Amino acid sequence: MAAIHGEVMDGVAWLKVDNASKRNAMTLAMWRAIPHWMTQFEANPDVRVVMLTGAGNQAFISGADISEFAQVRSTPEDVEAYESAVRSAETAIRDSALPTVAAVNGLCYGGGLGLAGSCDLRYAARSARFRMPAARLGLGYGMTGVKAFLELLGPSSLKEVFFMGEPFDAERARQIGFVNQVFDDETFAEDAARLAETIASNAPLTLRALKRTIRAINTPDDARQQEEALQAIQACFDSADYKEGQLAFAQKRRPVFQGR
Repeated sequence: MAAIHGEVMDGVAWLKVDNASKRNAMTLAMWRAIPHWMTQFEANPDVRVVMLTGAGNQAFISGADISEFAQVRSTPEDVEAYESAVRSAETAIRDSALPTVAAVNGLCYGGGLGLAGSCDLRYAARSARFRMPAARLGLGYGMTGVKAFLELLGPSSLKEVFFMGEPFDAERARQIGFVNQVFDDETFAEDAARLAETIASNAPLTLRALKRTIRAINTPDDARQQEEALQAIQACFDSADYKEGQLAFAQKRRPVFQGR
């Protein structure tokens, strides 16, 4: 049965898209489940990083499950509700206080590209394939999604990805700035887990402060964002973790951060 699964292990929350018979295509229920899981992860003090990936090794997310469109996108009201669910899922990941990472282990098409682009970081298996087929479907891509892609790719690469509508490989995704690193298929699961563990071992308040600061820089006219960023930065210096980091450095050992 198509579903979004969540599991927390050693500070890492694994958010897994599971619709294997349809290459992990997203149903409406699955889009709606993502904000629920992200809320749970953010409320869990043990979670340090969220890893988004697909079940199996054939697909990350192959896009939306078009087979259900006749039922869930049959009226203008249905279309708006569906698009709202997609936006909410992407926003829940993009605006999360937690670091978010896409581990792209196969096909990453359409809505999968949007969800991966909503994450802070993206790592891919060498056999991963990417595609934005909007121009092949005749749909208009929303402004929020285009803005997110524009920040990642810049106008030229963004236009190429959309104008062509053709698949491209992981190395090309790395070259245009969509993917941070590419790993061999045989070791991808281990590499992704190692990256997650590395992020989870670092000071949570520092990582959250960085995300707030970047958001404040990108919204210079938003006084609330500026103030929240300053508060988050100061909270790092006021924290027990800051003292632990200095002590661990002096003692030449790995710090053990508590997120407070």
